[in-house]
Amino acid sequence: MSKKLVIKVTAGADAPERCSQAFTVAAVAVASGVEVSLWLTGESAWFALPGRAAEFELPHSAPLPELLDGVLAGGRVTLCTQCAARRGIEEKDVIEGVRIAGAQVFVSEITGEGVQALVY
Repeated sequence: MSKKLVIKVTAGADAPERCSQAFTVAAVAVASGVEVSLWLTGESAWFALPGRAAEFELPHSAPLPELLDGVLAGGRVTLCTQCAARRGIEEKDVIEGVRIAGAQVFVSEITGEGVQALVY
């Protein structure tokens, strides 16, 4: 059975440590060979847009653009449908490789065999 990790990050610049922890865990898991699905919800939704991760700063943490690139390279990144709509973000606006999906897809992912779900 393969290891699967679904991470929902609800924080952005409003809670930088929590946000950075989520991206760090996701990137390390991908680098470790774990199947990762990272969900951008709440204020982290902004990081689905080009250049927004580069604006994020937190001392003594890995640069968010590098972490996001690591997850995109070997995992899946999803922007919450409702979160995108509330912020006026559309498919055409997001970084290549980011999909927009809703709660039904999230529930389907977290209820699969051998899945660990984390929420930050």
